[in-house]
Amino acid sequence: ACLFSMAANVLEEDSMEQDIESPVTIHQPKLPKQAREDLPKNISKECAKRKIQRYVRKDGKCNVHHGNVRETYRYLTDIFTTLVDLKWRFNLLIFVMVYTVTWLFFGMIWWLIAYMRGDMDHIGDSTWTPCVSNLNGFVSAFLFSIETETTIGYGYRVITDKCPEGIILLLVQSVLGSIVNAFMVGCMFVKISQPKKRAETLVFSTNAVISMRDGKLCLMFRVGDLRNSHIVEASIRAKLIKSKQTKEGEFIPLNQTDINVGYYTGDDRLFLVSPLIISHEINQQSPFWEISKAQLPKEELEIVVILEGMVEATGMTCQARSSYITSEILWGYRFTPVLTLEDGFYEVDYNSFHETYETNTPVYSAKELAEMASRAELPLTWSVSSKLDQHAELETEEEEKNQEDQNERNGDVANLENESKV
Repeated sequence: ACLFSMAANVLEEDSMEQDIESPVTIHQPKLPKQAREDLPKNISKECAKRKIQRYVRKDGKCNVHHGNVRETYRYLTDIFTTLVDLKWRFNLLIFVMVYTVTWLFFGMIWWLIAYMRGDMDHIGDSTWTPCVSNLNGFVSAFLFSIETETTIGYGYRVITDKCPEGIILLLVQSVLGSIVNAFMVGCMFVKISQPKKRAETLVFSTNAVISMRDGKLCLMFRVGDLRNSHIVEASIRAKLIKSKQTKEGEFIPLNQTDINVGYYTGDDRLFLVSPLIISHEINQQSPFWEISKAQLPKEELEIVVILEGMVEATGMTCQARSSYITSEILWGYRFTPVLTLEDGFYEVDYNSFHETYETNTPVYSAKELAEMASRAELPLTWSVSSKLDQHAELETEEEEKNQEDQNERNGDVANLENESKV
């Protein structure tokens, strides 16, 4: 939209200069649906700001879709994980279908055995010993299959000892039924006990802030746990997602860089009883070393934070994720305190969990602040003497250069005189 408006202005100016009477009309091409949705809503006067595509959404879900996966057989080799990862409606459908198909399959075999032995022709004959008593059709065979596999045993339909093929089928169905029960019940148990819902009670602050802490520029964000049951062995880490081009010209999209949030000091291991502010010191090893307040909005980056730990009730590992883009990083702000001391206990006010307030913070980058501090710490005598020495060196260099120029001129004059004499 910005390019089209600029092109229209240029064409209008050209038409005015050339005194063209016919107005110039520009028909903007119809954009695709995805392109129209990606256009920003708040368009500035000069140009619209480009929307940054998230790698990880605020709710922690990864914004990545896998396409053109040809080796789909790999999903079947790990069928248990595939079933656990399915949505609930598909999982329940498969659960019902597996049991129904096995009951129908073995019911059909029981009916075939009875039909091939002639039990259907001797229904009601007291002198005939059938394979399964009181089995007079496919429906009764299906019911007997259900009773066998689920070990219900009503006592009305019973297998006899005069049917060896029925005894073998009974053993096969009992073993396969136990395997199916173990597989499907285990799958449903893991599906129910997954700690994904536990991660929804782990919250991250809406914005990240950059301000001074202990005389150093730091990037900070806040995490909290809404439940009274705590996360055991909680740890946190952060990644910087940013495109990169190597010295050889290779372009690496979505390059991941570690952001140190206390790995070497142990501050990344949390005792998450009350909300905590996670701090990243911007030093020479930090990817934000050369980023200032004015440069921050121009950067196309994303910070992904990952909180991991074990659920105290089940002992299963839980992971919560969130992300911050450049528009969600506030320069010169701090988080509002949420912890207060009451009569005999501490109270956390989660209404102020996402609130920030402005504080006095320099607009320079950490690198520029370090250079200013180093220059301010230099001794005055050293700086003055060094400047005098540099000035003296420059004067001697200029004198030597002038002397060389004079010698060259003298040599040229002497050569001319010799040539004239000849």
